[in-house]
Amino acid sequence: MARLERIRTYPVKSLDGVDREEATIRENGTLAGDRAFAIFDADGEVVEGPRTDRVHDITTEYDPETGALTVDVTGSDADGPRQFDLESEVGRERAAAWFSDVFDLGELALERDDERGYVARNGMGTSVISTATLETVADWFDDLTVDGVRRRMRANLEVSGVEPFWEDRFVGADAPAFTVGDVRLEGVTPCARCVVPERDPDTGEALPEFRERFVEKRRETFPEWADEAAFDHYYTLMLIADVVDADRGKTVAVGDPVEPLD
Repeated sequence: MARLERIRTYPVKSLDGVDREEATIRENGTLAGDRAFAIFDADGEVVEGPRTDRVHDITTEYDPETGALTVDVTGSDADGPRQFDLESEVGRERAAAWFSDVFDLGELALERDDERGYVARNGMGTSVISTATLETVADWFDDLTVDGVRRRMRANLEVSGVEPFWEDRFVGADAPAFTVGDVRLEGVTPCARCVVPERDPDTGEALPEFRERFVEKRRETFPEWADEAAFDHYYTLMLIADVVDADRGKTVAVGDPVEPLD
């Protein structure tokens, strides 16, 4: 039976995720706590993975209950991890100063938006992928693990008990919707990938010819039942789905049944 296997939110955009047992849907259809914080430079540009591989040198742990962010960085001269209280303005300012030193991009600011978050795609959509898809992509490469692919793809919702590329069926002409528990989601677009999946999530080192191998295998294994016209190219993986207006404010939980709708 298809079920919601994992919920993962990313408290600070482009940094490590946090596994959740449940999550509430925001009013814009994204998960509460997802990309609630983002790092900005003096020009108002987001400091994120496509811009700098330095994000892979930083490890973070975040406690959603207390707002405590623990950070560490590879090769740091600092004495071990640091912790900042992101619930307080002073804590966010101190965290921003720490990130300024690490990224070396000038003075940075750590901003907060609990209502919408700093999710890409104009702040809308929840990302969905199947466990079988992650397992299949891991098999395409000699040195990748399933969890390594999971960390490269950075999905919010992971569905088990379905076939590889199950999520591809929810975009295109006459695509069905699906439910997670009592929450209805509708596919918006396949997720075109950036440079981030090519990199080792721990070291930032790019896997040689990752994109070429990925595109080749994606083309070979593209499901016959998916609407190929809905995909601009084969360097896509993961579904961006939108929660219908009536179900925003509801909660999804690990273990919820997942069912396609006719």
